[in-house]
Amino acid sequence: MTRKDQSFLGLLAILAVFIWARDRRWATEAADTLPVLAGIPLCIWLGWPWKFRPAAFSLSGKFIVAAVILFVAGILFEYTLLLALGWTSLLWSWLSVRLEPETLPAVRRLMVLPLLAFPWITLDFAQTIGWNFRLSGAWAASHLFGLLGLSVTQDGTNMTVQGVPISVEVACAGLNTLQATLIAGSMLAFIFIGHRSRFWWNLPLLVVLAWCANTLRIIVLCVAVVTISPEFAEGIFHKWGGWGVIVLMFLLCWPLFAMQSGKSAAPPPTDQPKPA
Repeated sequence: MTRKDQSFLGLLAILAVFIWARDRRWATEAADTLPVLAGIPLCIWLGWPWKFRPAAFSLSGKFIVAAVILFVAGILFEYTLLLALGWTSLLWSWLSVRLEPETLPAVRRLMVLPLLAFPWITLDFAQTIGWNFRLSGAWAASHLFGLLGLSVTQDGTNMTVQGVPISVEVACAGLNTLQATLIAGSMLAFIFIGHRSRFWWNLPLLVVLAWCANTLRIIVLCVAVVTISPEFAEGIFHKWGGWGVIVLMFLLCWPLFAMQSGKSAAPPPTDQPKPA
């Protein structure tokens, strides 16, 4: 790797800090949001060893143009997603011409992880995704309790279960851990089916699985409110619920992707060759 390559990586690091620092609304839930930074180290680990061409530093012009347009649009319209797309395009403009050709199909799939390494769901889609996650989660929970024979009523994101009022608040939307769960799912998808085209078809499924994991969290919290106390459910039990969603995401994704790969659901060996 040349000095120009190293300087380019330094530029990427500076731009990444800029994207995170320009809008710090995520800081109110930093403990849940910062784990998405794991997307970049995971990308490096899953793509290892990185096989660079013995050529001079160069970039892909079309991806440079795309990155500039996305960055300008992201700043003008204040959309972190556009900035994340621009950063990922800039990274790919370098990797696509500096890596050995046989490694590019796998690395192209890994670009999902850097894209998810910026808090654009929390910053750009808090109202739309957050509200729908809360409303659908409350609906699913109320119907489940009804099927179990419990007394339950629902009004939007508010429920009454066995006479106990429960409100599915913004913190229950799972937005702060949604990207972390998507990163976890993307990692498992790459490990098991990263060498197949079906990898791309499984990405939308990750959103469904993330919703399932978060809805299970809402149901468990409701059970804690009714059976123990609201104070218990809103305390440390609620705080650790976000990490529980990530664990649930692993439990949901692992057998699904293992089945598609034709492998057992046991953990893959650490010396497993990377998909080409």
